[in-house]
Amino acid sequence: MFCSLQRCPLLPALRMKVANVRELFGSSPPSIFVGRYGYPKVRVCPALPPVTGDTAIYDRPEMWSGLPVEKILEFRYSMVLGQFKADVRDSNSKEAEILQELSLYDMPVEIEVNLAKPPVPRTSFDDVLPPFGPSAPAKSVRICSTPRVPKIVERVYYDTDLRAVEAMKMLYDRGLAVSHIQKLLSAGSLGRERKLVPTRWAITAVDDTISKHLIQDVRQYETIDKYRVFVLKEAKNLFMALLCPSPWSFEWGEAWYPDTTWNRSRKVAVLTDSEGFYGRTSYASLGGCYYSARLATAEYLNHIRRQAAAIVWREIYPGFKVPVGVWFVREMLRKMYSGEGKEFDSVEEALKYLSSISTLGIERWVRTSKLIKSAGRQRTLWEFL
Repeated sequence: MFCSLQRCPLLPALRMKVANVRELFGSSPPSIFVGRYGYPKVRVCPALPPVTGDTAIYDRPEMWSGLPVEKILEFRYSMVLGQFKADVRDSNSKEAEILQELSLYDMPVEIEVNLAKPPVPRTSFDDVLPPFGPSAPAKSVRICSTPRVPKIVERVYYDTDLRAVEAMKMLYDRGLAVSHIQKLLSAGSLGRERKLVPTRWAITAVDDTISKHLIQDVRQYETIDKYRVFVLKEAKNLFMALLCPSPWSFEWGEAWYPDTTWNRSRKVAVLTDSEGFYGRTSYASLGGCYYSARLATAEYLNHIRRQAAAIVWREIYPGFKVPVGVWFVREMLRKMYSGEGKEFDSVEEALKYLSSISTLGIERWVRTSKLIKSAGRQRTLWEFL
């Protein structure tokens, strides 16, 4: 999905900055992109804004939860992609080596990109990725200055006997940002048999792997004592979590209102997907957001050292039309769980509280929810409704 910069009022000056530009110099956050179309021969791109200095916030979702969406889009629209062609199986190509080096750093890197032609003034949107700004085929790229590589990153990068899954777990446990781990996996900087991974796939793979890692511990903890409810209203979105004093299970639900990114109909579209105590073997029907939500929820339960049946719902209201990526779900839920929740003695009391907050109506959620029904509480819930 593409949007002309003429219709993006957030950065009207960007078109002037990149018009007729053939040589681009700036501080990459650092940022990379590996496409998926044409796989295994795909686009690989270093990305940078045409500015120098501390640009880390341009590509670090962990820093975005307190910012308005418009400000985040301003950062993202200014990110210019220099496109190269590469075969994901060739991890020794010059293009792959550049991406691998950029992926190692957690601070901005000054780079110079020579473009074959001026960038196309349009922005790209995706349901998983944060948006990017203009792009153009590139002839060469040069790294001009670099910061130090974090020691744990250096360790796993040079350990070619370490499996990628174990490397991801190690990096996370040592405090590396999830977004950084995603870049390392996408650039082919982890594992035994290394290759480039489309960024879209890498994002979900990291969310999935780390959440499974955390859930292994969560399943060993005692259950919470009462029903806990968390709520967050942010940027035309409502997030709700109902944590039940039961063994681990998880449900993610989305209610897309008309006039939103993925709903052009006249009715509210409500979908849920879930998993039981032992997880799932198939890809979630709701895509990357399911895994981002599961990660944030597992992080919270691991933090309090308790397990619960977690039912997490999201309502997306009219006017929310920009697909900003799954980071939005992960970071909004992290923000939600960092606040104080409310405790209730019964599921009826918890649902009554949520019914005063939900615009959709708790009855619709209960009818759609698979986890509540499978918990053996259906009769009580319907009596409540």
